[in-house]
Amino acid sequence: MTAIVIALIVLIGLYGATRVFRVVGQAEVMVIERLGRFNRIARSGLNILVPFVERPRAIDVRYAMSDPSGARRLVAGSTTRIDLREQVLNFPSQSVITKDNVTIDIDAVLYYRIADPQKATYAVQNLPFALETLTRTTLRNIVGEMELDSTLASRDQINKRMREIIEEASIGWGVDVTRVELQAIEPPRDIQQSMELQMRAERERRAAVTNAEASKRAAILEAEGVQQSQVSRAQGEMEAAVLRAKGQAQARLAMADAEAQAIQRISAAMPAADVALYLLGLKYLEALPQLTQGKGSTIFLPAEAAGVMGALGGLRELMARTGVGERASSSPDTAAPSRPAIPSSTVPTPPPTAPAAPTGK
Repeated sequence: MTAIVIALIVLIGLYGATRVFRVVGQAEVMVIERLGRFNRIARSGLNILVPFVERPRAIDVRYAMSDPSGARRLVAGSTTRIDLREQVLNFPSQSVITKDNVTIDIDAVLYYRIADPQKATYAVQNLPFALETLTRTTLRNIVGEMELDSTLASRDQINKRMREIIEEASIGWGVDVTRVELQAIEPPRDIQQSMELQMRAERERRAAVTNAEASKRAAILEAEGVQQSQVSRAQGEMEAAVLRAKGQAQARLAMADAEAQAIQRISAAMPAADVALYLLGLKYLEALPQLTQGKGSTIFLPAEAAGVMGALGGLRELMARTGVGERASSSPDTAAPSRPAIPSSTVPTPPPTAPAAPTGK
């Protein structure tokens, strides 16, 4: 009997010790009530409570658990220890109607931290449920003002607006909302197919535009290349023509200088009155082979050619009298080419001219 009493006393003592001495972990607090009223906040470390007078206040919490099959599910409960770390509130996706009457499913997640444990305990009855409901209604209001395309392309803007609205509404709950994120936005299946077709058509259009621009650029480059090649060819032909004309001009000047020197030497070797006759005879002899190159064998000479032939007949006697041929052959400095001798038998003798009839006045 005594042992049973001692055991009961020990159990009662242990129970009282657990009710009196409370150890609070790091980043945790406890809201202590004395006779049903708020008394103080128990911080991390050892805290002593007055038995049957002071007790910690419990708050509602929600946390995720994994079942044996691996599926995650949310579990709601209550605890006397308030976690001051940043917490994640993840709730199932909800259907939202956009401005253009398209129903989409949006999965959002909320990150928050309890800044004031007293307000989080007494200002709201169920803090996780209140935050979830506030997030859902805010998301419906924001997405309902936007069209589908804007909703899909403006996630950052939606996150920013939701965070501002939720933080403003929950500031009285002692909660600091750090961020709000949209995990997924899923339009209906038919809308997704239409969007895929639109995206494919847009990509095909961009490809066609790119090919057209490439063809246009290639045609422009080809035309510029042809133009430059034609300009370069024209410049080359112009420079070649200029050089050719300069060469011909220099050649003609050289030939004229050589012929002038030959005429000067001929003039120095014979009297001035016979120089013209000598040059005329040479030109005639140079032209004779060209006259006989045709197919015909008959050559008609004009009547005035008789005087020229007579002049050529006296050319041999003139050269023999003046000794031009001997001095030309004996002089080593002469540059004039040797002319073929004119046979006496080939030069026709001009017919005797009749004396002019006296003219009567």
